[in-house]
Amino acid sequence: MEFGEWSIYYEEILDDFGFSREDDEKSAQLLDEILSEEGCLTLDDLSKIVGFSDKFIVFGAGPSLKEHIQKVKEIYDLTEYVLVAADGATSAMVEERLAPDIIVTDLDGNLDDILLANLRGANVVIHAHGDNSDKIVQLTPFFTSVLGTTQAQPVGNLYNFGGFTDGDRAMFLAVALGASEMILAGMDFGNIVTKYSRPNLATETARADEIKLKKLGYAEKFTNWIMENEKVEMINLIE
Repeated sequence: MEFGEWSIYYEEILDDFGFSREDDEKSAQLLDEILSEEGCLTLDDLSKIVGFSDKFIVFGAGPSLKEHIQKVKEIYDLTEYVLVAADGATSAMVEERLAPDIIVTDLDGNLDDILLANLRGANVVIHAHGDNSDKIVQLTPFFTSVLGTTQAQPVGNLYNFGGFTDGDRAMFLAVALGASEMILAGMDFGNIVTKYSRPNLATETARADEIKLKKLGYAEKFTNWIMENEKVEMINLIE
């Protein structure tokens, strides 16, 4: 999605959630400064790293995630796919001894698991928005092989491929990396959240609150946009 088109959705999101464009831009600037000092990946770098395939599996943190991990292990030759974890989905993959090639995160998943996966070779796409500037400053220097993104106007080393939640941003990233096939695992878009999307959850699952439901609605909208506008075959295992 080009930024001109994304900016229309972005304005809608800012208004709908009451987010601050200025806060998004400040967080993006912080991430860019850190990456300028620490070093980072470009899109071309990441393309070369995952260039062994144009087939992707994107793992979301929905209640079907564990079931879908088992399914993809049984059905697909995973060496032929680029495996992309949306933030907290990394934890389920670590539990099932499945190594992501890329993690797309705004740093609110289980950080021990994300750091472990990064240590074992996963590339990390860190997203800056207005609510995570403290985490950006505190945690970004601990990661290697980082590509930075923003939901505001791209600045410096940062990209904006489109997308709002970790899950649909992971899909837009796959498109930017040239995906011809994309399998969605753990992408439920329902009204249940899991401990993988909310690490502090006291139970395995819980009913999504109003804000989360609204975010999931946008995730589904952007998933449909990709299906309708990009030349990529998409299969959602939930269907």
